[in-house]
Amino acid sequence: MALTLHDFCLKVWEPVLAKARRAVVFLDTPCAEILHWCGGAELLLNSGAVDVKEFSSFESGTNSQPKALFVVSSPLRGRVMDVVRDVVSQSAFQYCVLVTAVSPGESEGRASHEQLEERLCEWMGNMNYTAEVMWAPLLLAPLAPHLLTAPAYSSLFPLLTPEDLQTLNWSRPEKKRFAGLGDVDLPSLTPELQLQIKNLVSGLNYLMEGIGVREECFSVGHMSRIIAGELASYPQAKNRRKASQSKASLVFIDRTLDLTGSVGHHGDSLVEKIVSVLPCIPGHSNDVMVNMEELTGLRSEAENEGIIAPGCLAQPNDSAAKALWESILNMKQKEAVMEVRRHLVEAASREKLPIKMSMGRVTPEQLRSHIQLFKGNGQALESHCGLLQLALATVQTLKHPQYSKWDNFLAFERHVLQSTGKSELPTVLNQLYPMIKSHNERTNDDYSVEEIIIILIYIYSVTGNIEINKELEVIENQIKKSLVQSFCDEPELSTLLQKITECETSPELTLEKSRSAVEKIFVSLREIAKTRANLKQLHSVYIPGSNIQQASYKPLLKQIVEEIFHPDRTEPVDIEHMSSGLTDLLKTGFSMFMKVSRPHPGDSSLLILFVIGGVTVSEVRMVKDLVSTLKPGVQVIVLSTRLLKPIDIPELLFATDRLHPDIGI
Repeated sequence: MALTLHDFCLKVWEPVLAKARRAVVFLDTPCAEILHWCGGAELLLNSGAVDVKEFSSFESGTNSQPKALFVVSSPLRGRVMDVVRDVVSQSAFQYCVLVTAVSPGESEGRASHEQLEERLCEWMGNMNYTAEVMWAPLLLAPLAPHLLTAPAYSSLFPLLTPEDLQTLNWSRPEKKRFAGLGDVDLPSLTPELQLQIKNLVSGLNYLMEGIGVREECFSVGHMSRIIAGELASYPQAKNRRKASQSKASLVFIDRTLDLTGSVGHHGDSLVEKIVSVLPCIPGHSNDVMVNMEELTGLRSEAENEGIIAPGCLAQPNDSAAKALWESILNMKQKEAVMEVRRHLVEAASREKLPIKMSMGRVTPEQLRSHIQLFKGNGQALESHCGLLQLALATVQTLKHPQYSKWDNFLAFERHVLQSTGKSELPTVLNQLYPMIKSHNERTNDDYSVEEIIIILIYIYSVTGNIEINKELEVIENQIKKSLVQSFCDEPELSTLLQKITECETSPELTLEKSRSAVEKIFVSLREIAKTRANLKQLHSVYIPGSNIQQASYKPLLKQIVEEIFHPDRTEPVDIEHMSSGLTDLLKTGFSMFMKVSRPHPGDSSLLILFVIGGVTVSEVRMVKDLVSTLKPGVQVIVLSTRLLKPIDIPELLFATDRLHPDIGI
């Protein structure tokens, strides 16, 4: 029987774990994040690893540790090999195993495995020592059976800005310059971005092989077209597809076509709020840190900070907590909070703790009082540690200062929807203008500069193609002036402001630099409004109001799924099928004379949607519910580069390294 995607993600670790016995393991951040969702360091330690460390030049083994296992997500060259050399040179290893997630042959100019093994022996100081170089397709973190992300590609984001196009055109002869991003193909991208896409395609090919499916590739968006086209024509995939028994439709979608859903606050999801308000685990893009101190006897004092390891959402080794996590992922907030309470009450009853039953609305205080019952009871804490982490994440989110702002955002977004439309954009911006306040004027209820940028992205994305007129230019200029001043008045620059302004500290940020940064933002906003202009059916996510219903936002993902399972089964206009070579081209040619139908994304019993640039928890739940309603027999899986929260979008959008991703070479 073919493996599920979730099972495949666990299985690919088996050869790696087999090499962990008596080894010090060095993991890079993406591989650590994938392992985190597959079983964590516990998997390595249970396989006999003696220690697990960060993949860094500042780490090494001790004199009594003769074996090392390196697990990296990058090609074996450049900076990656420099780090390996540094660690090996500072240690007393006699046996080194180096595992890469990039398949052989994907990075041109790569040294052969034999040469790399010789180099490892040189660094260990004895050519008779043992060195092994292996490859394992470590690509996806299984957040749930129907939701998987690719941590090594968390910064991959579709090209959007005129600056992106300008950079690509810079080295091209004038007559061969691209008029728009739609003309860009893979060979025209920067070498780093080309290699990143090739590595992703290679990983996806092995993934399809691992679950035994023959995929038909489809795309919506420019970047998706490039990736889907590469996978469709991937030479190693042709024989595999001939042998595969099952079929799947793999639809790639550009996040930039609908940023409304990713910065909006309409999702009635507890998990989405947890992910948005609690701090991220450093280096991770899909999990958060949960403060566990209140289950200890420690006082919350400065000297105790960081003593207790944080909790998290991933609970792959605790079946009860994992089941709760997967349940609340698919529930509305009210149901999810009640589900957390139910699990706490049942666990407390099993442990014979003095639980007080209560009905009605669940409050954070009530949940906290249930959690406190476990404090001081070592056995109960150990048995229900996973549940307590999820319960504390719930309490800390519901009590978080940012949580109370969620409804303010939602109210303003609803207001935007009622006022929006091509000619009403100036009206909406006029309503936003007084809300932009400098640091000294702001209270806790006011929007920060970063939040204003998020709202602007929402407004321009939901409005779509806009009419440029004098009224719009006047209000845009007023907002620009206000933002320029706000940027300059910030006492400390957040990560986002550092990216946008390219300044690390406030004193560096001059009025001129601030002006330039704000201009760039507005150029990008205009581009965001145009992203769907070339689509014929999916050109709007805005449903105007009428006498009987209010104006609303209709997510692009929802429209795509409805189009795939349309009862008429008409050929989708905007979901482009990517042919896998000459045979398909001949079929297309023959179809002019004969009835040869093109593959349709609704043909398969397995639908895989891959959102390039990130997906939200609410979108995943919406897709799952929609497919079960429209086509109950179809299994749907959502893949993405990362799990999104609103602040991620401006950070990805204004990242300076989008065309030159850091892939460790």
